[in-house]
Amino acid sequence: MNLLDEDFSNNKENKTKNIIKIIIIFIVLIVIAIIGILSYMIYLEGTTLRVFLDDKENADIKNLLVFEEDGTIYVPVRAISSYLGYSSYNGEYSNRSEITSKCYVESEQEVANLTLNSNKIYKLNLAENRNNYTYMYMDKPVKAINGELYITTDGMQKVFNTTFVYDQENNRITIYTVPYLISSYSNAILDYGYTNLSEVFENEKAILKNILIVTNDRYWGVINASDGTEILECKYDDIRYQEITGDFIVCSDGKFGIMGTDKRIKVDINYDSIELMDYDAGLYLVGRNGRYGVVDLNGNNVIYVENDQIGVDISRFEENDLKTGYILVDNLIPVMKNNKWGLFDTKGNQVVDFEYDSFGYIASSNREAMNLLVIPTYNVIVACLNNRYTLLNSSGEQPIRAFVDDIYMTITGGEKYYQMTANDKVYDVEEYLDRLGVQPASNSDSTSSNTTQTTTNNENSNNQVNNGQQSEQELQNNEEEQQGNE
Repeated sequence: MNLLDEDFSNNKENKTKNIIKIIIIFIVLIVIAIIGILSYMIYLEGTTLRVFLDDKENADIKNLLVFEEDGTIYVPVRAISSYLGYSSYNGEYSNRSEITSKCYVESEQEVANLTLNSNKIYKLNLAENRNNYTYMYMDKPVKAINGELYITTDGMQKVFNTTFVYDQENNRITIYTVPYLISSYSNAILDYGYTNLSEVFENEKAILKNILIVTNDRYWGVINASDGTEILECKYDDIRYQEITGDFIVCSDGKFGIMGTDKRIKVDINYDSIELMDYDAGLYLVGRNGRYGVVDLNGNNVIYVENDQIGVDISRFEENDLKTGYILVDNLIPVMKNNKWGLFDTKGNQVVDFEYDSFGYIASSNREAMNLLVIPTYNVIVACLNNRYTLLNSSGEQPIRAFVDDIYMTITGGEKYYQMTANDKVYDVEEYLDRLGVQPASNSDSTSSNTTQTTTNNENSNNQVNNGQQSEQELQNNEEEQQGNE
């Protein structure tokens, strides 16, 4: 080999080595780039919010969430309802309309009503087929965003019976529904020594508080879902979880009472029936031997168990938009004894004697007239005696000195009007009350401004009740007096 050939061979070898080096460098760069991309993707995955519904990722729900600057998360009520097993509608469940400032969601088991700017949720258990709603509160009121009603995640949990867990460190949100949680514990209870979970809807919701209501095929008990620790021993004939209070209605030998998660008896187990009347007032309706009374959350008597009936049937007054027949005009409990009706306040004081035949007006001959129980703008109840009608306010007093032929409601153009008839003359109730100086319920100064008028009315109330025939003339005299003053 000559020198020329040797130089050519060396050059070729050097070029080959350089190409190999370039390839190696290129491969290294590609590997570094891949590692960088993978690292960035891992970083992005760790910083990108992921939302899971019952352990399945759901990008649609993620896109519905609205994050406020203070960290509050809002969800659109109607848009999210279908993902959580509910149908949604405008208006109210018991008063159907297209009002967009209200909405309700509905499942097979219950209905929940919501109103713009209110943090109160009204719930109706459809399985129990009754008209009295229960209620609970959200941490913040319903708000409108782009014309849609939104609630916080606290509200979402209460409205839709879910849990909402936000793991901020891993930027992950997990939402669990009751059916999913129940199914996940259906096998665990066997390990705890029980045979079945309660299939009563109210009892199933206890799982949201990490509580299970279980049976051994004979009796019922309550356990901690995490470890099976007994909360209430498995020895009761029946148990019903109280979502609002967190307590339990328990039944033993046909008698009912209330027990807490601390095993303390709050209401003695000696009633034939028991039902939560009102959470804010802290009252239960109890029954024994065909008589009814009211006790507080600690079992103290508020109204003795000696009455024929407590509360009125509001199914006859659908257009009144009432949520309960147990407490009317915010303060009064209708009570019947010996076929006469009276009124107690929520403290247990009797403010109206047992002297009325009924509460509410039932329309008959007048086709335009509608049944009427309360006039909400003035917080007054319609009371009936000897087929004549009057009004009682939230103190049990009569704001007008009259018994009239009818006090009813009409609806024109979607607006509600309240009217009364006496001496073949029709009066607008609200206008008449205004002229008497009675302030609407929303006016905080109503108490002070009406002290004199109310006192005068009360002085005549007993005579009016005993002599309803003369009260129509008094109404006419009042009208003439008002016209003279004007």
